Amino acid sequence: MSQAATLTALLSGPDQPGLVARVSGKIFELGGNILHADQHRDMEEGIFFQRIEWEPRSAYTHEEESNAFKAFADNLGMSAQVTSSKHRTRVALFVSKEDHCFHDLVLRWKAGEYNADLVAVVSNHLVIADAAKSYGLPFHLIAFEPGELGKRKAEDVQLKLLEELKVELVVLARYMQVLSADFLKRFGKPVINIHHSFLPAFAGGKPYHQAHERGVKLIGATAHYATEQLDEGPIIQQDVVRVTHRHGVPDLVRKGRDLEKTVLAQAIRWHLQSRVLVYGRKTVVFD
Repeated sequence: MSQAATLTALLSGPDQPGLVARVSGKIFELGGNILHADQHRDMEEGIFFQRIEWEPRSAYTHEEESNAFKAFADNLGMSAQVTSSKHRTRVALFVSKEDHCFHDLVLRWKAGEYNADLVAVVSNHLVIADAAKSYGLPFHLIAFEPGELGKRKAEDVQLKLLEELKVELVVLARYMQVLSADFLKRFGKPVINIHHSFLPAFAGGKPYHQAHERGVKLIGATAHYATEQLDEGPIIQQDVVRVTHRHGVPDLVRKGRDLEKTVLAQAIRWHLQSRVLVYGRKTVVFD
């Protein structure tokens, strides 16, 4: 027996007395039954955050109920995002030559871990073309010609493809091209990146080599939303593993790949479950 569809709201705004009661009262007024609720207050900023999931039991459609709830939040001076569990997010994977994150995500998707549809694999290389096709996924080679003009042309093709496919989330699964500020602005939807370092340490290229040179005892991986500032977007998930002086760069790379897969997979899961609320340079992640 399939579970009943639910609505999930993420709210944020200035803290004020009675918010939890008023939000609960609104859902009761709409005829809904609350299944999960969690809240957080940023003590320094005085901002209230809440994630609330409920089962609609009214005559409204999900769209009508979502609009009614967002109007209610707006009257409170709060911003709200409302998603329906019936909706399957349309996702595009951007990959270059490294394929470990790509295979991990596709297999998780095929196993039913994600309430999403993988609608495209986009790459600037042909390395994973056969693998993508073996999974039954459409593969799109969009190569980059040298220089800024070549980059703009390639991104124009990418953006046209994303628009045609109605993509709602781009995942950079070790995609080794930096997305321009123009691309991010024109796409206007979330882009999740996996960086093979425990940011903000060792940003940029070859972080495992940097870590080895510094003799660190921990290496990590970071999943974050991509922004105009390279490797500085709001962090969704991070994890670390211990290393010693006995580990060379290949060991760090091998250990790091395992981290990259699990960290990126978790970040995507939280995003698709509407558990991540971005504010400023930070996130609130409701577990």
